[in-house]
Amino acid sequence: MERTGSLGSSIRRRSFSITSHLSQQLDNDGDNESVSEAGDIGDRALSSRRNSSSFRVSFDNGLENGAVVSTTGDQKLQPLPVFVHPDSSVRPLPPEIASPIEGSEDTKQEADKDLPKFLDYFSCLVQLAVFGILGVLTRYLLQKLFGPGVADVTSDNTFLYLDLPSNMFGSFLMGWFGVVFKGDITRVSEHLAIALTTGYLGSLTTFSGWNQKMLELSVNGHWLYAVLGCLVGLFLVAFSIIFGVDTAKGFRWLLSKLEIISESGSSNKINWKVDRYKCQVGVMVVFLLLLGLLWSISGALVKAEFKHGGSAAELWFACMVGPLGVWIRWFLARLNGRGLGRAGLFKWIPFGTLIANVSAACVMAALSTVKKEVNTRDCDTVVTGIQFGLLGCLSTVSTFAAEFNAMRESMHPWRAYAYAFITICVSFCLGILIYCTPVWTGGV
Repeated sequence: MERTGSLGSSIRRRSFSITSHLSQQLDNDGDNESVSEAGDIGDRALSSRRNSSSFRVSFDNGLENGAVVSTTGDQKLQPLPVFVHPDSSVRPLPPEIASPIEGSEDTKQEADKDLPKFLDYFSCLVQLAVFGILGVLTRYLLQKLFGPGVADVTSDNTFLYLDLPSNMFGSFLMGWFGVVFKGDITRVSEHLAIALTTGYLGSLTTFSGWNQKMLELSVNGHWLYAVLGCLVGLFLVAFSIIFGVDTAKGFRWLLSKLEIISESGSSNKINWKVDRYKCQVGVMVVFLLLLGLLWSISGALVKAEFKHGGSAAELWFACMVGPLGVWIRWFLARLNGRGLGRAGLFKWIPFGTLIANVSAACVMAALSTVKKEVNTRDCDTVVTGIQFGLLGCLSTVSTFAAEFNAMRESMHPWRAYAYAFITICVSFCLGILIYCTPVWTGGV
């Protein structure tokens, strides 16, 4: 009896140890993924929404242990027990959004609501392009408003670089629409949430422009301004998103007191949702017309202004090539939360955002070298347009700020500063290498 009791106690201790280890591992994995995916997950957002119709998750009495029920084929439904840690980013779906059983009347009605996969992607790309162009235009206006011509707050010769106001404003808005109210916007339209955060706010802010200005300051001997530009820029961007999140939470509390939205975030008085097939097609057509109009106007103005050069021609050329940068960044964002290799190492690093920012900074430095070497009006117009449009939209500060803020509030706040250090140092060092190599070799 004593030996049996001892054996049972040993088994219980081992079971408790395994459960604790599994719980801790799932906790860390969930924290890593949710933090790394705080900014964007790219086209995985559309894929996960579509794939959710192939299964449903049931749970009882609020327990963490759910059951995934297969709904494919003619076989009898069998519940499969799945352990879900309470702090993990993977949680059971609420009953109101759990997908119905395949073959039921609800499923047929749901199928009638969705666009085909190709049109779904196409509609999302069109909306990303439209909001990306609007982000480029807003960034240009903020540069002119705070630059030497009007307010004279920012310039290319100080650590208060020209893109600082747009980076701060975009990060502030990311706190509102990319953190606090993103779920509410998603309830209206998933495409709108993606286009607003990835398209507009991602294009309103730019990391490559920030990096290039600090790089040029250091090359010209203003190392102190370059260091201050990096530190002050990071501090102001981080403060902007924190301020945005706090003010958005206050506004949400006010809306809940006015009974406009409930405590859970659902609207009590407004119930808009773009979920009908005809409505989705109508939205796609409207944005397609808007994109065609924006591109037509930009093309006509580029043709009229190109022979004169200057900022106007550069702006409209940037509007034409900007959507390409948004699309590339959106597809790269699918790497966020995946980690390296099959083992998924370093899941806490958003590799999609990191690759977008670093690659845009490197190409920006290379094009700056080309512009110095060629030194013609037409070359300046094309290169500056690509830098301001395509590379400005490919890189982003607002998403970087959202990821930084999520890491700072996670169980491992040091990762936020490690991520910022990696992004800034790698971009700056590679940019210096690319920008200065022609000078060192006597090419420029």
